[in-house]
Amino acid sequence: PKRSIVFLCFSSKGAFSSAQLREIARGLEGSGHRFLWAVRSPPEEQSQFPEPELERLFPAGFLERTRSNGMVLKDWAPQPEVVRHEAVAAFVTHCGWNSTLEAIMSGLPMICWPLYAEQSMNKVFMVEEMKIAVEMEGYDEFIKAEEVQAKVRLVMDTEEGRMLRERLVVAKEKALEAIKQGGSSEAAFADH
Repeated sequence: PKRSIVFLCFSSKGAFSSAQLREIARGLEGSGHRFLWAVRSPPEEQSQFPEPELERLFPAGFLERTRSNGMVLKDWAPQPEVVRHEAVAAFVTHCGWNSTLEAIMSGLPMICWPLYAEQSMNKVFMVEEMKIAVEMEGYDEFIKAEEVQAKVRLVMDTEEGRMLRERLVVAKEKALEAIKQGGSSEAAFADH
């Protein structure tokens, strides 16, 4: 169905501990929403297990229980194509700038989980300035399943989530105006 899937992707470098992966899994399952999740092996296991061993990393039975409404991809997902797909309704992201722009151009509300570099600044801009995203609270520490579940439900099920989507319609329109011929993006490049 249109706008029914939560997409989780944290770049080609974004990886979580085994314990954090289990909490994310519990939170997704508890949310009751459809999901597509790109998972990498935990950092401490990447040399031994370049491809994640999902059955071992997740809570017992998770893949079986979520088989009808969730899909886990090992390592990689074609993020630009997924983000643009009409079935995707929300994006749990590390807040890299490319991911941010892809989400805006697709009108996707974001659940921000910055991992490194400038991503925390990007999160502040999207959450506090543009108001097109929400923060995964405690992202710089360990996130419990309840927080994952709460943020997915907030974006997917609440009035606040609807408001995020409304603001994203405007942000997307402004972005499209900026990149068209004669737009502010072209003008900025021409000035330099």
